[in-house]
Parts: sequence; C-alpha cells; structure tokens
Amino acid sequence: MKKLIVQPLKESATSTVIVVDALDECKDNEPASAILSVLGQFVSQIPDVKILVTGRPEPRIREGFHLPLLAHVTDVFVLHEVEPSRVSNDIQLFFKHRFMELASRQRGLDGWPTAEQLGLLCRRAAGLFVYAVATVKFIGQRNNSPRKQLDRLLQSPESSEFEGKTKIKENATLNSLYTSILQEAFSEDDLDVDSKVRSVLGAVVLVTSPLPPSTIATLLNFDLEEVLPILMSTHSLLTLEEDDEDRPVRSFHKSFPDFIVDPARCTNPRFHVNPPDHHMELLVGCLTLMDQRLEQNMCKLPNGVINSEVNDLKERTKRNIDHALQYACRSWHKHLAATAPAHTSKIAFALHRFLEGKFIFWLEVLSVLGAAREAVDALDVSAGRFNVR
Repeated sequence: MKKLIVQPLKESATSTVIVVDALDECKDNEPASAILSVLGQFVSQIPDVKILVTGRPEPRIREGFHLPLLAHVTDVFVLHEVEPSRVSNDIQLFFKHRFMELASRQRGLDGWPTAEQLGLLCRRAAGLFVYAVATVKFIGQRNNSPRKQLDRLLQSPESSEFEGKTKIKENATLNSLYTSILQEAFSEDDLDVDSKVRSVLGAVVLVTSPLPPSTIATLLNFDLEEVLPILMSTHSLLTLEEDDEDRPVRSFHKSFPDFIVDPARCTNPRFHVNPPDHHMELLVGCLTLMDQRLEQNMCKLPNGVINSEVNDLKERTKRNIDHALQYACRSWHKHLAATAPAHTSKIAFALHRFLEGKFIFWLEVLSVLGAAREAVDALDVSAGRFNVR
C-alpha cells in the first residue's frame, strides 16, 4: 500500500479516485478487513485522493469501517436505501439504451420492445442491475432473434412466478431468471446431456482459477466439441470469448455460482451443482491427467543446473507443460480438500498411484512453475484426509 499507492500519490500530489470493487470477495481471517485496516493507517497521508470501496456488508467489512482511523473519514452509502423509483428509472434507461443498440444492428426491430414489455422487464428486475444485464445478454445472443428471445423469457413460467407480488426478494428474482435461461438453453430432459451440463458448469464455478474451454474439456475428459456448445448455450451467464477457446471463461456475476450450488435456490435437479461431487470429478481429472502426462525433466533442462540459471525457463515451461497440466499440478489438493468424506475410499487408490509413480515428477513441475511451496500444502491436505501424520 505504501510503495504502490501512498508514496507516488503523495509525492505527485495527484488528485484522483481509487475504486476498490467487491471487497467482500477478498477473504482474510481478521475480525476487521485487513485491507481496510492497512488503508486506515495511510489514508490521512493522501488527502487529495478519494477511495470508493464497494462490497456486501459482511461483519468484517462493517468492523473495518468502524476502526478509529477510518470512522471519521468515511461516508457510508447503502444501495438498498436508494429510492426504488430512482433505481427503476436507471434500469429502464439501461434497457432502452441496450435495446436501441440491438435494433440498430438488426432489421425488423422497429418499435421493439413495446412499452408494456419494457415495463414488465423493469418490474421483474426489482431493482437488481444484475438481472437487467443477464436479461440483455440472453436476449442479444448471437444467431438468435432478439424479438423471439424476449418473448420466450416473458412467457416462461419460472420468470413470471413472482409477478404481481408487492415485494420481490433478490434471490427469488434471480432464481427465476437463471432457471428460465437454463431451461431455455437445455430444453430436452436428457440424462446424459444434463450430466455433462452439470459437469461443465460445475467446472466453471468451482475451479480455483478461471480456465479456458479447452482446459475444462481436458480435465473432464470431454471433447472440446462437447464443452463449447454447453458454454455457448449459457453465454448470457458467463464471460466467454466466442472465437477463442484458450481464453478463460468465468461467471459474469457471483450470484450465478451462488445460485447453482444452492439446492434451495436451484431447485431443478437437472442443473443443480453439488460441490463435493464436482470437486471429486475435478480431483479425479487432475490425478488422471498427472498420471498420464507427468514424466522426468519435462522442460528438458540441462543436467546440474538450477532454475535461475535457465534463461528461457518460462518459454520451456509454456512449451512443454500445457495449461491443463499446470492447473492439475497446482490445484488437485484444493479439490481434494472440498470432497466429501464419503468419497475417501474412491480417492485412495488414484491418489496412492499418483504419489507412488509420479511424485518426483510432480515436484519438478511445481519447481519450474515457482510453486514448490504448494507441495507442502498438498501433502498436508492429503495427510489430514487419510489421518497420516
């Protein structure tokens, strides 16, 4: 904080605004947010800087703003206390602007949507901007008629479930939208297809870092041609580069992972992702991949050298250890930690075979990745899981 932010701004006397977005997603074990605690120590040294912090009002964040060094220089703005009519007007403007953009790119959309349709969308949004964004992404999906997409959404029983009620809860509103989008994307009840949909979406929401479609396919032992259609069908719920299978895919908003892993919210078993089961699936994928591909000296380093002596180590690593194998080596133990105790017997054989046959090669890969310390964490998780100390 001091070297990167405070000193440069203090010495240059720059007047600026810094935005710290979604502070609630930065996890720490302190009773008050560690970032806010550090910020409180230095904020008085940069009086020309305004800092806008956004986040859900979790206890450690509320406590952070109550710290003596921050309390007297902080203004709290609660979004839920904004007058509903103002929020609704903003959402209506957003809808109008984005629909005008769609109409300008396609013929046959004059006078679309109707005032009645626009009003209905605003009521269903219930003050939630994320609802409006997901709706526009769904309606504007490539190779689909926006007019038909809007009609499908408005006619969906799920989407209209809460229509006409005076008070719409945030979760209920998003639940109905996300369910409608998933049911529209995968209309046929096919056990094999549904299983793959859960696996792919489970990988998107549960991986330790965002992965590209090609890597998701490798870890799940699917063909890329099976994964891409599933991701494209849920494009309105994801951040996805349509023409680049090597760009990471992620949920466009945290509310979607929260929805799909919660059986009380995602009540359709066709789409509900049960985290322990899918962490198990990802763990098996990681162990299988490492067992198949790990070998001695994968980067073909000269004998007797240390990493710092290899000038082209990064290039060698990228060339010889693909993204899927890197992920497997660094993340398998994190998926192991999240599996259910009932899975232990299923895990034991695969884990034993990996550690017995590929342990040294795995350490070599972690070393060239600069992540050797993670081996300690992985072995600690494994020992704890099987009560080996």
